[in-house]
Amino acid sequence: MEPEGAKSANELAQDRTNLAVDRTLMAASRSLMAWVRTGLSMIGFGFTIYKFLSAGDAPGLSARDPRQVGLFLVVLGVVSIVFGAIEYWQTVSEMRRKYNGKFRKYPLFLAMMVGGLGIALLIEAFFNRN
Repeated sequence: MEPEGAKSANELAQDRTNLAVDRTLMAASRSLMAWVRTGLSMIGFGFTIYKFLSAGDAPGLSARDPRQVGLFLVVLGVVSIVFGAIEYWQTVSEMRRKYNGKFRKYPLFLAMMVGGLGIALLIEAFFNRN
């Protein structure tokens, strides 16, 4: 005789599966936020190099060298955010397909906003070349 409120082995297995899916989705969100942090750091550092170091007169460097490095870092930051968003989307899509997991759109929305900021900075840099 089972105690009142006890779950069957199948119910316990399903609970463990649901918790594992939730943990996987949370890990995917954390990974995406790590990609966003890394990309945002590269974008900020690249924009700083582009704006401030290009104004200085360093011996042996033309004015274009720091700008090219800065733009490269901004592009690299945007690309890293895009790759992180693709990885997140693939993980979440697989979880939804296999287990009907809950899809949290907020991390993806944040990644798109930060990536858009990086693209806006690139456009600003290309059109305001002094």
